[in-house]
Amino acid sequence: MAHQATYAYHIGKSSAFANWLNFLKRWSYIPSLAGIAASLFLVFSLPPQEGSLQNQLVASHVRSLLANHLTDVQTSDQHTVKPWFNGKIDFSPPVVDLATQGFPLVGGRVDYVDGKVVAALIYRRHAHVINLFIWPSTKLDLSSASYDGYNLVKWTDKGLAFWAVSDVGAEDLASFRQLFLGAAGKLN
Repeated sequence: MAHQATYAYHIGKSSAFANWLNFLKRWSYIPSLAGIAASLFLVFSLPPQEGSLQNQLVASHVRSLLANHLTDVQTSDQHTVKPWFNGKIDFSPPVVDLATQGFPLVGGRVDYVDGKVVAALIYRRHAHVINLFIWPSTKLDLSSASYDGYNLVKWTDKGLAFWAVSDVGAEDLASFRQLFLGAAGKLN
């Protein structure tokens, strides 16, 4: 009889152990699911890359105005600005003067946007400054946007990406894009 009681005790104990293991097996995936859910939340809640790029471009535009660092080379002579970039960047940006069309060239500078060194050409439209950021890329579509009170237009041409940023009206910036494309097309 004592043997049966011991056996029943062990069966009861092993049954409790089996129940505990079963409980662990059923509920052990919950922390894994929570980890996966948190990861998916972080991935899908990240801001879109283009919004981040627009933020960087507008911030660079504003910094150039605030810090009195509008140009590294200040001249309206496109034949001085273009060679100034030699050795500072690894591509040759087209530099055109659009003074007769109401967008005079002010100069150029080297800037840092989206993890890369870029060329920045500076133009004026009346009392407004237009920063034209240029870097090698073929991934942009022709489009316009407004961000934090600034207008932006982007386009690609001959393996280069162009982003113009300014507080001028959207129509003026669209006109600037068309004039720049036309004049740059005549360079080749």
